[in-house]
Amino acid sequence: MASAADGAGNREGDRVVVLGRVAGAFGVAGWVKVRSYTDPPDNILKYPVWQLGRPGSWTELTLEGGRVTAKGILAKLAGIDSPEQARERTGAEVGVWRSQLPPLAPGEYYWSDLEGAEAYSPGGERLGRIDHFRNAPGGTIVVVHGEREHWIPFVKERVLEVDLDAGRVVFDWEADW
Repeated sequence: MASAADGAGNREGDRVVVLGRVAGAFGVAGWVKVRSYTDPPDNILKYPVWQLGRPGSWTELTLEGGRVTAKGILAKLAGIDSPEQARERTGAEVGVWRSQLPPLAPGEYYWSDLEGAEAYSPGGERLGRIDHFRNAPGGTIVVVHGEREHWIPFVKERVLEVDLDAGRVVFDWEADW
């Protein structure tokens, strides 16, 4: 097992992208229940090596097995062989290196590529910096921290422009909303 020194990762120019969270222990052999953020949820099982932990403290673990059940996604990770060890991982984030993610078509991007980008209104007023995304019952929300916090619906109608090179996203949203 290897640990990353920081949340950015230990590979030059690479970083850990969070794809889920350990939701608890399952069974007596060290399996864990996983809340997947991937679409579809079982895509998280396509990655043979996971980073487990939190930004600043990642531990690399090999995925030994995984399956989808009526109770959700289950995973068996190397070195976690008892229910006690599995319970210790409850709440840990599950990530992979950004370089492990499949390449995208031109004009597409991963949400994690937008985190840290500056958010602007159509008139050029700075809304703040994109902090993270949230899944809500009505859809995905992008959380922007600035002079005030904005929760912007992450839908095509609200995203007017994405410039990854400039680290800039323009939303159909005003600073006083």
